[in-house]
Amino acid sequence: MSVFTPLTRDQLEPFLAPYRLGRLRAFEGIAAGSENSNFFVSLDGGEYVLTLVERGPLADLPFFVELLEALHQADLPVPYALTTETGEALRELAGKPALLQPRLPGRHVHDPVPAHCTQVGQWLARLHLATAGRVLERRSDRGLDWMLDAGPRLLAVLDPGACALLESVLGEVAAHKPAILALPRANLHADLFRDNVLFEADRLTGVIDFYNACAGPMLYDVAIAVNDWCSLPDGALDPIRAEALLAGYAALRPFVAEEAAHWPRMLRIACVRFWLSRLIAAQAHAGQAVLIHDPAEFQQRLVARQQVSLGLPVGRR
Repeated sequence: MSVFTPLTRDQLEPFLAPYRLGRLRAFEGIAAGSENSNFFVSLDGGEYVLTLVERGPLADLPFFVELLEALHQADLPVPYALTTETGEALRELAGKPALLQPRLPGRHVHDPVPAHCTQVGQWLARLHLATAGRVLERRSDRGLDWMLDAGPRLLAVLDPGACALLESVLGEVAAHKPAILALPRANLHADLFRDNVLFEADRLTGVIDFYNACAGPMLYDVAIAVNDWCSLPDGALDPIRAEALLAGYAALRPFVAEEAAHWPRMLRIACVRFWLSRLIAAQAHAGQAVLIHDPAEFQQRLVARQQVSLGLPVGRR
């Protein structure tokens, strides 16, 4: 179970009292998280999620609160931070920054169909449109500079074939970094995987886990989503699901020619980001009762992205 900081009822009850949501009925740790400690909390006033933030600079937490509130005001289904009777949203529990948020309805989809992918694309376009005009600045701690720094230090744990694969894409990052950073920008979710999206009766009802959110090229966010929602078991892209996601996105926010030029490269870069972070997590949490995603999954996808035939629907609306 990925609960890094266990909690007791005696800790929770005084923490929850200032929200005026009634008595604590039950709570349980959420096993799906891999970076923060999350709990389902049942109160007289409804169902909620409590997050203890375990990773990342504390100074960035007001950014997450502000971004989620902006998206909530834009009518996107997101878990905005609730406030206490004195107006506090960001608090502390067990020595960790803590947020209480509404629990969104729905379940994760493990085997998405094109209709799911279309809605994911539409949701992502709405996020970008809601923030492109007023981007809340936050530099990703898993961005291009991080890849160029962390990648070479992990070469020692890889076999020769994997080293060559990684070095090739890191070379692309270094060579094209200025052009990539000049692409159209907005706020990004930056982790829009299947386990961060909720559906109810085939309708997208919520997107969770914004703790990798940042400012950056919108195309990068699209590549992250396509790599997870549209990959086949062998790592290759399913063209039907991928085209559905891209069409759903482009119907609201058309792609431009500069984005199309970097599309295959961006898919590879998005693979490297999660390959590296999973390698680091596997080393850091080896032998612990923590959810560790398989790094080989993204290595396999990166191999498949060496040749990309899927194009972007540029300029369509």
